[in-house]
Parts: sequence; C-alpha cells; structure tokens
Amino acid sequence: MEFAVIKTGGKQYKVASGESIKIEKMIGDFKVGDKIVFDQVMLIEGAKGTQVGTPTVAGAKIEATLEEIGRNKTVTVIKYKQKSRYFKKNGHRQPWFKVRIGSI
Repeated sequence: MEFAVIKTGGKQYKVASGESIKIEKMIGDFKVGDKIVFDQVMLIEGAKGTQVGTPTVAGAKIEATLEEIGRNKTVTVIKYKQKSRYFKKNGHRQPWFKVRIGSI
C-alpha cells in the first residue's frame, strides 16, 4: 500500500491515493474543485521503498482536489473570575477543507 505523510496547517496527516481527509483551512482564495499541491512531504512509502525526509523529501509533491469547505461546531470559551463581576463568553468555529488525495 502506497501512502505518504504530509504537513499542512501545523499538523501532519497520513494520506493515501483516493482517500478524503479534513485539513485545516489554508491561506489563499480557494474554491470547490480547485487543485491543491502539498510540497511539504515528510515520508513516502511505496513500491520503491521508504523515503524519509530530513525534514522533507526533496522534490516530492502530493496533488489533491478540494471537495468541500466548512466549519466545525461552535466551541464556547468562557472566562470567569468570582467576586469581581468579570465574565466573558466567546464562541469559535474552526474552518476546514475536505480534500481528495490524487497522485502521490
């Protein structure tokens, strides 16, 4: 089985050809159907053997297609200090991309 480990959005993901994964939103103007290229490939496992990068594999690229753009459920953040009338309530919805991995 051929797979690779890529780094994007401060996280590392194990990917294989044809699978869909949710990743952190990338900076830039992307639309559904756009091609995305991941050039920070940490490891490639294939028929030719294993290639481990130091820290990345030179010349390796992973191509993917953007399938969906969304946001997670709301995470509530509350700051409270007793006896001082201090209360802050904020919400946050983390954006994500769903991408289908093409060629490794």
